[in-house]
Amino acid sequence: MHIHSIQGKVLHQVFLICCVGLGMYLCIGSALAKNDFQATGVLFQDQFERTEKDQGKEQPGNGWGTNSKTRAKGVKQVFLGDGKMHIRRAAVADHGVSVTQDVSFRNARIALRFMVPENGDLGINIADMNEKSVHAGHICMARIKPVSLEIVDLKTGRMKKEIHEKNKAKKLTKADRAQLAKKSIVVPLKLKTGIWHDLEILIIDDTMSVKIDTRKIGSMTSPGIAHKTKRRIRLAVNTEAWVDDIAISAAE
Repeated sequence: MHIHSIQGKVLHQVFLICCVGLGMYLCIGSALAKNDFQATGVLFQDQFERTEKDQGKEQPGNGWGTNSKTRAKGVKQVFLGDGKMHIRRAAVADHGVSVTQDVSFRNARIALRFMVPENGDLGINIADMNEKSVHAGHICMARIKPVSLEIVDLKTGRMKKEIHEKNKAKKLTKADRAQLAKKSIVVPLKLKTGIWHDLEILIIDDTMSVKIDTRKIGSMTSPGIAHKTKRRIRLAVNTEAWVDDIAISAAE
């Protein structure tokens, strides 16, 4: 009886250890699954290894569009050379430069190389032109300046139609402003200008994460980022930037 009792206790302890171990394994696995991703195929890529047939005209090629005709009186703002895309806002422009590529995804990894001057900036703006609840299809964006990274949920933030219209009419309330403050984050940066950097933006469900030169700079979780079908990427430049080696991959 005494031997059976000892054996029973030992088996019970082994069972408990196994249960605890299994629980820890499942928790760790779940955490890894939440923070990891798997690329499921390249949706679009461009190394810009081409030249413009007429260098006096804006000819980005490979499906890229621009807003120069409507917002810069047709003045050229996008230039190809040395296997790079150079984006520079014209003095006559009444809006930042928007260089667009139509590509559909829900979750994605966006990777590219970029360079900005001291007063430069580069925004990676995600849009869905079929989404009528927002101004101009805006869903979310990451904007990089030499001194800061901003990540913003545009869909439920400042580009939500009623908010956008109230802002234009200068009728935002204190409550509106408090709500908008929750829709973006700004992370200080000390980015070296005039040299090339690697950028990675990862959009998984309701979270956007940004890495520069493999270092995680910031991430934000907000409901607008989870918009089911993103249909367009915009390279949004208010001043000047260079871009190269862009690749957009679906991710799960």
